[in-house]
Formats: sequence, C-alpha cells, structure tokens
Amino acid sequence: MASVAERKIDRIEVAPAWTERDALRLNNLFRGVPTVEMLRTVLTEHMVGDVAIVSSFGAESVVLLHLVASVDASVPVIFLDTGKHFPETIAYRDTIAARLGLTNLRIVTPDEATIARRDETGLRWSYDPDGCCEIRKVIPLETAMAGFDASITGRKAFQAATRNALPRFEVDKAGKLKINPLADWAKADLDAYFVTHDLPRHPLEAQGYLSIGCAPCTSKVKPGEDPRSGRWAGWDKTECGIHTPVDDGDPDLPVF
Repeated sequence: MASVAERKIDRIEVAPAWTERDALRLNNLFRGVPTVEMLRTVLTEHMVGDVAIVSSFGAESVVLLHLVASVDASVPVIFLDTGKHFPETIAYRDTIAARLGLTNLRIVTPDEATIARRDETGLRWSYDPDGCCEIRKVIPLETAMAGFDASITGRKAFQAATRNALPRFEVDKAGKLKINPLADWAKADLDAYFVTHDLPRHPLEAQGYLSIGCAPCTSKVKPGEDPRSGRWAGWDKTECGIHTPVDDGDPDLPVF
C-alpha cells in the first residue's frame, strides 16, 4: 500500500465551505492509510486548515486524544461544559489533560442569558431534549468553531446502527469538515490501545455507562445493546445535533 506521500493527488484547497466532493477526495486519498499516519499527514501538512478536536472526555475519548497528542499536543481541544455533566467526567477531563500534556484545552459554556431565558428551571432536558442540546451544545459549539475549518471527532461506526456507514471525512451542515479517525475501529482495537498505552478508563465505564454525556440523559447500557443505547433512553433521539452531516444533493457522489 503506497503511503500518502507517495500518492499523486491534487492538494485539497481549504475553502470557506467544504463540500461532499472535498470529503470524497480525502476519503479516497486516505483509504487504507493507518490512522496515525493519516492524522500526522493532515496535522503536520495543514491539509485542512485550522483544526480543533471536539471531545466529550467520555468512555473512549482518551484514545483519540492520545493519538492526536502524539502528533501535536497543542491542537485545540474543545470541551462543551453544558452544566449537566457527571462530576466524574469533569475530574476525568482534568486528569487526561494533565496526563497527555494537552496545552490548548478550551472549555466552552452556554450563554448565561440564553439559559436563563430558555431553561430557567434547568429541566428542559426532561421535556425537550433537542432544545436542551441546542442551547447547551449546538449553539456554543458553533460559536467555538467559528475560527476553525475542521474538527476531529471520536465517533466510531460500531457505536450504533445510525453510525454504521460513518466515513473518515464528512461535511457538517455549517460547511465545516469533520474528521473521524476512529470511524473504522472496532471495540477490540480500542481496548488494545488502552492496554498498549496504559490509558486510564472513565470511572463510570465500570458501572455500565458505555457512552457518557450529560448526566440526566445518560443511563447504563444492558448487555448486547448498542453502546449509545444509554443516551436519551425513551426518546426518539440518537444524536445531540452537533454531528449532523450535510447533503449537497449531488447525485454523482456515492453514499457512505
């Protein structure tokens, strides 16, 4: 398999808004390329402009953070502090940031006036989880990402049926590029990485929380269920809204 450096392909030009065709070219360029090499090429050659990691510091987040930090520990890491996280997640975040030497951790919080106006009681999650995610995650992240061209996420295809066709590169509704380095990793790959690099587990994972978000909307996962089945249990909801891809309607592009 030829390395990225050995392949002849036109340079991907960073544009004000990415398209699905751009994502397709990147997916083709890095097809079969090991994850670490892909990240090293993208980050060191600045192929996609200014990049930030969006991390929940959840059950498996440290794997992606370790991979990126091994290339460049100064890559900005955005953590959405919704005000609803488990205390264990906040403590884990600080432990991991110190352990990996993350030098550019950015803690993003919701706008206080918006919360006071739209979620005065703090209970919006209980009757309108989409609205709660919008004001505590989606809008704050859009603001935080304003100066970036692309984000790196820790999503994996195996996590849920809704993600089983997840590509390495995609475009979101804001025209930002999303990079999913772990898209094709299996649970066994993640577990092996934890062992090889002696990485600490999220303290709630041992209690059955396999996908960890805000405390009110996270529950334990039963044996045999998708890891993300514990998110928004009882609701017709599988994503918080920050990972919505865009469809530019081009019929010539393959569906991933």
